[in-house]
Amino acid sequence: MKNDKGQIRAGWLILLALVAMLIAQQIFSLPGAMLLFLYELPALTSSVEIDILQAYDGHPWLYVLTQGGAVVGSIVVTYIFWRFVNKGSLRSLGFRWSFADFAYGLFLGAASITVIFLLLLATGNVSMVNSFSAPAFSAYTVAFLVMYILVGLSEEMFFRGYVMSTMLSRGNPKWAVYLVSAVVFSLAHGLNPNVSWLGLLNIVFVGVLFAYMFLETDNLWLPIGYHMTWNYFQGNVFGFAVSGTTPNGIYNVSIEGGNAWLTGGAFGLEGGLAATLLILIGFAATWVYGRKKRMSARPAARVESDL
Repeated sequence: MKNDKGQIRAGWLILLALVAMLIAQQIFSLPGAMLLFLYELPALTSSVEIDILQAYDGHPWLYVLTQGGAVVGSIVVTYIFWRFVNKGSLRSLGFRWSFADFAYGLFLGAASITVIFLLLLATGNVSMVNSFSAPAFSAYTVAFLVMYILVGLSEEMFFRGYVMSTMLSRGNPKWAVYLVSAVVFSLAHGLNPNVSWLGLLNIVFVGVLFAYMFLETDNLWLPIGYHMTWNYFQGNVFGFAVSGTTPNGIYNVSIEGGNAWLTGGAFGLEGGLAATLLILIGFAATWVYGRKKRMSARPAARVESDL
């Protein structure tokens, strides 16, 4: 279990944190699940069969309370492990605030989904259910904004911040850090509804992209921003499924008649080749951004050295 320096190996730390996180998710999701049970109790007593996912569809804030609670559990466990087991600070985990990185991440995630949507619309692979002039705002518009903020924060905190930083602190090579963080990230989505092999492969690719963003900027805010708007624009702006979950968009699309290899089918855009293309473009966009950031920092460094 320990390396030659007497440290617990990264793999064991990651496994223990992952198990603790899964347990915490169940505990923290209980209040929402219990409230849903109370709301649906009349139907249960009348012997009507209840579909849990459909039941949550009728209660968006209960869904957020349940799933958001699970996400909060993930955040709490990740922090506890990093602070008290790894003996690190939030800053060393990757929380070095950068408004520019966060804003660029938000823009890049939103722009990527918008480009995919426009490409699919222009090629006839999707069609609009409601027009641009008739957005369908609902409780989901706000509820899932809260949800995807929490998801982007928690998943990047664990899969990039904890997994990658733990492996780097144990001297693992960068290729292994990239690969393990991305594969574990993909496997965590393996039980999602309507999962596909291309969807899981694309999640590996986007996991590598998030890892690259983290190491390129030396903080988590770029991948956090990208993750938030990628999910939100996909599911709650344009109405695609998000990794197999039910969409509730301001605009809604029909993928019937479209090429599932491009649209991702019922799994969502992550299951299509259009997303693969935009993920690859994301690497280029991050490289350009990182290069400009380093170049703008050099004159300031020279001025400080002159002083």
